[in-house]
Amino acid sequence: MEKILLVDDEKEIADLLEIYLKNDGFEVRTCYTGGEALAYLEEETADLALLDVMLPDMSGFRLLQRIRESRFFPVIMLTARTEDMDKIKGLTLGADDYITKPFNPLEVTARVKTQLRRYKRYNQAAREEEKDEYDIRGLFINRATHVCRLYGEPVSLTPLEFGVLWYLCEHKGQVVPSEELFEAVWKEKYLENNSNTVMAHIGRLREKLKEPPRKPKFIKTVWGVGYKIDG
Repeated sequence: MEKILLVDDEKEIADLLEIYLKNDGFEVRTCYTGGEALAYLEEETADLALLDVMLPDMSGFRLLQRIRESRFFPVIMLTARTEDMDKIKGLTLGADDYITKPFNPLEVTARVKTQLRRYKRYNQAAREEEKDEYDIRGLFINRATHVCRLYGEPVSLTPLEFGVLWYLCEHKGQVVPSEELFEAVWKEKYLENNSNTVMAHIGRLREKLKEPPRKPKFIKTVWGVGYKIDG
């Protein structure tokens, strides 16, 4: 059963929606405050959330922001306010849909089903596109086994060197800026002096891949922009 997190301090509305959602086969967890919803999400998960904009302890927008810090399931906002700016704000912060009160509970369940279908299709497509290995003109790298080989010979890489090479292979054919490469691999905010860190790791990778200094076969520098590996 798919889990719906319903957050609304108007008990009559919450109880009515809970009945309709359960009748459609969903498991529903109803919370009446933002804090209660966040406490629930620390222990459990959800497949979709319905959030009222006006909550007693925090706005639904703030709750949405907190959810989006770590979770990406669909979120539908519920509100009695009809201003376009409220709708734009919710969508900008990461809401997937917006329903204005008063509403027909059947419309809400229909919107829930639509968002869940989209989310499932998106995740399925992402899983199908995700690769665990690349073989680029004799350079083989496997993320699951952390193996790298050059023309069949093993290449010993540190975790950071492997991360740099994997990210470039994953974006083969694209120029990857030093800033993007650093933040993706080191998981830290990029600062100006970090360009030397990236450059040093690229240099060590080229040595291990036996790259000629002037005409590297694999990792190429695009001056003033970043690095790339051609597909």
